[in-house]
Amino acid sequence: MVGTGYVGLTTGACLASLGHRVVCADVDVAKVHRLRAGHVSILEPGLSELVNEGLAAGRLEFVVGAAQAVVDAEVVFLCVPTPMGAGGAADLAAVESVIAEVRTVLPVGCVVVNKSTVPVGTAARVSALLKRKDVPVVSNPEFLREGTAVRDFLNPDRIVVGCDTQDAAERVAALYARLGAPTVLTDAASAELVKYAANCFLAMKLSYVNAIAELCERLGADVADVTEGMGYDRRIGQSFLQPGPGWGGSCLPKDTHALVQVAGAVGFDFPLLTATIDTNTRQRERVVSKIRHAAGGRLRGKRIGLLGLAFKAGTDDLRDSPALAVAELLLAEGAELTGYDPGVRGEVPGVRVVDDAYAAVKGADVVALLTEWPEFRCLDWSRVAELVDSPLVVDTRNHLDPDALQRCGLTWWGVGRGPANPLQVLAAVV
Repeated sequence: MVGTGYVGLTTGACLASLGHRVVCADVDVAKVHRLRAGHVSILEPGLSELVNEGLAAGRLEFVVGAAQAVVDAEVVFLCVPTPMGAGGAADLAAVESVIAEVRTVLPVGCVVVNKSTVPVGTAARVSALLKRKDVPVVSNPEFLREGTAVRDFLNPDRIVVGCDTQDAAERVAALYARLGAPTVLTDAASAELVKYAANCFLAMKLSYVNAIAELCERLGADVADVTEGMGYDRRIGQSFLQPGPGWGGSCLPKDTHALVQVAGAVGFDFPLLTATIDTNTRQRERVVSKIRHAAGGRLRGKRIGLLGLAFKAGTDDLRDSPALAVAELLLAEGAELTGYDPGVRGEVPGVRVVDDAYAAVKGADVVALLTEWPEFRCLDWSRVAELVDSPLVVDTRNHLDPDALQRCGLTWWGVGRGPANPLQVLAAVV
C-alpha cells in the first residue's frame, strides 16, 4: 500500500482485517513511526482500532519508502494524492514519482492497482511508464466517505475493477471476496470514469437541491417537505437531498473540475457539470447574504460566531470546506469571526478558533451553523441566548429545532423555508 493518507490507511487496515498481509509505505518518517506505535491522527471512526488490531496480529506493517513495501508483493496499491492541478486537471506527479521509484523492483507478475482517483487513461499511462509487460495495471476506484470510511469499505455498495487483462482484474476482485459485494469487472477506462461519474452526479444532486431550496424561499414552500416528498421516489432516493452551504471536501470539488477538463480534452462541452459548479459557488454567496441580512445589512465590524469548520460532521478535514469558503467571504466584508468545531484543533486563517461552542457564540451579532455536528442540537440554547449580543441564528444545514430555539428567545433562519405569501406569489405568476 503506497501512501498512508485517508484512502491508503483505511484500505490497508481494512484489507488486513480481511486476513491479508499488508505493508503500508509512506515518505514521512515521523508518520511511519507513529503508525508503527498504533497512533492514528486521522479522525475516522473505527480506523485506529483496525490499525492496532492489524499490528497486533502481525498482518499490518508500516515502512518508509515505496521500494521497501513492494518487495515480494503480489498486489501494489497506489494511494497517493492526486490534487487539483492547473486548470482543474488532476495532478499525477505523485503517481509518476512512485512508478519511477518502484518500476525496476516490482516482483515479476505482481499487479499494480490505481486506487487514487485518476483521470481516464491513467492506467494506460502508468503501464507505459512501467515498461513492464509482466506487470498488469488495474483501476480499482475507492468509494469511501469521510466519517464512515471503515463502514463503507467493509459494507460496500459495489466493487469496481477495471483492466484489459481478465486474470489481473479477477485477482484484485478476489481480495474483496469476503465482503460479498456486487462486483463490476470492466476495462480500465470505464472503471476510471465510474468514480468521476458517480461523484459528479452526487454534486449535481446537491447543487440541484440547493437551487430548489432557494426557489422554496421565494415561493413560500418548505424544502424539508419538498425533499421528503421527492425522496420516497425510488428513482431519486433520500440521500443527498439536504440543502446546505454548498458541497466541498477532498473529492467533489476536485473531481467535478477534473471531469470538466477530461471532457474538454476530447472536445465535449459539459454545461450541466459547469452549471453544477457555478451553482455551488453561488450557494456560498447566498449563505453570506443571509448572514449579512441577519446582521442588519452590513458585516464590517460585526462579530459572527461560527459553529462548524470542517466540510462535514464526523471529520476534521478542512479541504475545500464550504464553511471556510463562507468564512473567507465574511472576512472580505470585514466581519470578525470566532469558530468552534468538535473535530478541528489548531489555527484557521482569519478565524479565532476556540475550544467550545459557547465561547464561539459569546458576544456574537449572528450565530451561523455551518457544519451539521449532532452535538450542536444538544447545546443549551437558553445559555446561548444569554451569551449572544443579538438573538439571530442562521442555520445553513436546517440542523436545529426552530421551535426549541424560539422558546429560548432566539430567532432561527434556515435554508429553503421562506416567508413568502403564497397569494402574492400566485398573483405574480399569473
